[in-house]
Amino acid sequence: MASKTVKVGSTVGLHARPATVIADAAGEYDEEILLTLVGGDDDETDAASSLMIMAMGAEHGDEVTVTSDNAEAVEEIASLIEKNLDEE
Repeated sequence: MASKTVKVGSTVGLHARPATVIADAAGEYDEEILLTLVGGDDDETDAASSLMIMAMGAEHGDEVTVTSDNAEAVEEIASLIEKNLDEE
């Protein structure tokens, strides 16, 4: 299992637009990709669900751990979380 912890780069956190971009990318993979808000309640969130990503409540600068059996998927989703997707 691969995992990577990154900081949320979007200035307003993982709200609708960033969550949708991340969920769309996660949906391209066959393997499950999970997100966990560091310092949160340790609940795992399905990265392919924009609603669940928004419900995490991750704000700018919060740390999120990305976990999956697919290391490539972990790297792609982690890189999206680190970007300011509000400027794209």
